Amino acid sequence: MTAFPETHRDLLDSDVAILATIGRDGYPQVTALWFLFDEDGTLKLSLNTARQKVKNLRRHTECTLFILDRANPLRTLEVRARAELSSDQDYAFADKLGRKYGVDLRMMDRPGEQRILVTLTPIKVNAIDMSQG
Repeated sequence: MTAFPETHRDLLDSDVAILATIGRDGYPQVTALWFLFDEDGTLKLSLNTARQKVKNLRRHTECTLFILDRANPLRTLEVRARAELSSDQDYAFADKLGRKYGVDLRMMDRPGEQRILVTLTPIKVNAIDMSQG
């Protein structure tokens, strides 16, 4: 597994990241979302299966998670990854992610919608700090 540099490790605790997926037309689709850097050292997402990003990931597992240091926008972490999608019908992971944000993700889903757990396997990690001259 590709390691996350200690210089940017704090960004993995951020509250928002940007996920870029590949749309059916070949163009990137970009979405701000919540994420969790789990105790096992993996990046995980909880996504509603009705969303476009899930449809994109089912076709192309290649994606990028981008985290901007909002206190210093010249500092970023780009994680190019492959996504593994698995069922989260019981909301086990969604509940864990919800605790990070103080929300119940069930309230964000309409009746009949389902959640999946997306685990990102980093292929390349780019840690940038342009403020270090």
